[in-house]
Amino acid sequence: MAGLAGVAAMTAGEKVEQRFTHRPDSYVPARTLTALTTGRRLPESARPPVRNHLMHWGTGAAVGALRGIWAAAGLRGWRANAWHTSVRLAVDQTLENATGVGAPPWTWSRQDQVVDVAGKAVYSFVTGAVADRLVAPARGRSGSRGLWD
Repeated sequence: MAGLAGVAAMTAGEKVEQRFTHRPDSYVPARTLTALTTGRRLPESARPPVRNHLMHWGTGAAVGALRGIWAAAGLRGWRANAWHTSVRLAVDQTLENATGVGAPPWTWSRQDQVVDVAGKAVYSFVTGAVADRLVAPARGRSGSRGLWD
């Protein structure tokens, strides 16, 4: 649930950013899912919206579950959210580059790097805030209860 809240916030932020930058929607998630499930690569012109949403929301939910586990283990607050941003970036880059769909981030424009990192940070901080609120620390574990603790 926390990961889905994070994806919703990230998606809303991307839509606002796209109004200013005129950056088109990315279909890298759809092409990555296709490569992972079928072993074939779609051309860059492919724009399958259902697979795009499945990968976008599915990855957010899966990586969000990890943040929930962290909250239960006492890894909470803004530091956990910052680390979670790195995990989300690593998951996306690993899947995209291992399938040959993506390009390493250091080959991207600075604007694309900033947009991607900012979007993943929004995702992770919202996911973390929800996870920290919904998931109690396991017995014997301490941890902060909020976003900034």
